[in-house]
Amino acid sequence: MRAKIVFIVIFTLLLNACSSDKESAAESAAEFVQRVQEEMQLVARESETAAWVRNTYITLDTGLIAAKANERWLAFLSKAVEQSKQYNDVEMSVETRRALDLLKLSTSLPAPSDQALRAELSTISTELEGMYGAGEFCDAYQNCRDLGALEDVIDSSRDYDVLLEAWEGWRTVAEPMRPMYTRMVEIANAGAVEMGHADLGVMWKSGYDMNVQDFEIELERLWSQVEPMYEQLQCYVHDRLQDTYGADKVIDGEPIPAHLLGNMWAQQWSNIYDLVEPYPGVLALDVTSSIESMGWSAVEMTEVAEEFFTSLGLPELPESFWSNSMLTKPEDRDVVCHASAWDMDNGNDVRIKQCVEPTEEEFSTLHHELGHIYYYLMYKDQPLLFKGGAHDGFHEAVGDTLTLSMTPGYLKDKGLIESVEVSEEATINQLMKMALDKIAFLPFGKLIDEWRWRVFSGEVTEEEYNDLWWSLRTEYQGIAAPVERSEKAFDPGAKFHIPGNTPYTRYFLSFIMQFQFFKSLCETASHEGALHECSIYGNTDAGVQLADMLALGASKPWPDAMQALTGQREMDAYALVEYFSPLTAWLEEQNEGKACGW
Repeated sequence: MRAKIVFIVIFTLLLNACSSDKESAAESAAEFVQRVQEEMQLVARESETAAWVRNTYITLDTGLIAAKANERWLAFLSKAVEQSKQYNDVEMSVETRRALDLLKLSTSLPAPSDQALRAELSTISTELEGMYGAGEFCDAYQNCRDLGALEDVIDSSRDYDVLLEAWEGWRTVAEPMRPMYTRMVEIANAGAVEMGHADLGVMWKSGYDMNVQDFEIELERLWSQVEPMYEQLQCYVHDRLQDTYGADKVIDGEPIPAHLLGNMWAQQWSNIYDLVEPYPGVLALDVTSSIESMGWSAVEMTEVAEEFFTSLGLPELPESFWSNSMLTKPEDRDVVCHASAWDMDNGNDVRIKQCVEPTEEEFSTLHHELGHIYYYLMYKDQPLLFKGGAHDGFHEAVGDTLTLSMTPGYLKDKGLIESVEVSEEATINQLMKMALDKIAFLPFGKLIDEWRWRVFSGEVTEEEYNDLWWSLRTEYQGIAAPVERSEKAFDPGAKFHIPGNTPYTRYFLSFIMQFQFFKSLCETASHEGALHECSIYGNTDAGVQLADMLALGASKPWPDAMQALTGQREMDAYALVEYFSPLTAWLEEQNEGKACGW
């Protein structure tokens, strides 16, 4: 009897599947897109909710729930993409074709159609994020510190050996990730192949409204525009760090040891501003001390960031944002503190996850994350497949564009510095502080995916991961590991975006485009004078211009969105070069006669 029931159930499922396929075949492309979007909204909501709980409450149970929900999402997406192939050669509207193309690129972690592989991929990806979020380093005395505590050391200590212990300690967390990461790449590559790509890297590079080869050429063009600026900054910082730590630690003609730059990943260097300040005491820019002295809470810091957006005429954040966001690290459980913005319900439930500390870096990060939130709110009325940035770099650039307006005058108005000094020395100090974040980041932003694309293509083996990582870091950044790294090390895994499988070229592009956006908005605000002196704070004309571009979402190719905001149709670093031109000239003078390079 039981066997008969099983047979009937299987027969019924097969019949339903055949019926579903027939219905799919009978649909027009536009009808298919509409149906998929309706179904996708339900599946995505479940997956996002499970992922939120996992990120804000790391346990074995939440890991299982998140993995299962993600598995259902991957299954849905695989089936939808497979069904969409029937329309490859069918005539349809431009909008429908774009929606189908975006459907095929709607995940950075494509799953194969094989159910067992799909389940394995979901489990691995969930586990890797959990390992990162719960990671701790315990020293010989069993004093255990999480990433936040170790970052505090890297950010503020000036003791070479203390810095080294914290730097090495965090990287022990990544070592067990390597075999899991290798397997994740293997399965995701299979998923990318099923979707019609040579490998996962090719799939990622296909999301920019141009062919892959043209995109690779474009990246090199942009890098060539900014590389000379970075080389001047690296040379100057190398020299000043040598003054602090000695010529035996920071060696002439050699890369900078990676643990000395005030950031766990040496990606942004503003925490060592006190060591490299061009004119000591001119234009005090210690925003962290001001935030601490004013006793701002995480909520108050977020409210100040929100007020920048509302000053442009954008709406206040919904009440649900304040009740649903995680703004501080809970004391009773492990969470993923890496800051992120979430659109949980089609624009109806937006929130951020961030373990906010009273620092300038965290204050800037809040603006960045709210940039994502306001993008969600502005394109809320677009169809689901058009709810996204014009490309992923657009999404990353919005909040950072606003932080460029945090001029000394703005900081003084907010009580974050005591006075504004107008002089050439003050200008150089101001630009140096900004360059340590904006220019220092550029090579790091480019090399992360340079590493991954070679991993995805199979150019390097698992045993070569770390060697390639440090080869690229030296090539692009002129930094090196402070100690010899063992064969078992997996230093890429110490950066969230690697185990979290988040594409990173978006950040490189955003750090260039944000200056393009900023220059155009400053022109709309009728700014006169040097670009670095502009602030669009309080200018509603600039706000309308920005909001109109955000409202497009992903409905148009990115050159259309770029043109809507800037009047141009290509990405270019001309505005970034203009912004920092006084500092670049100063750095060239300071470095004259020095043996720059590595």
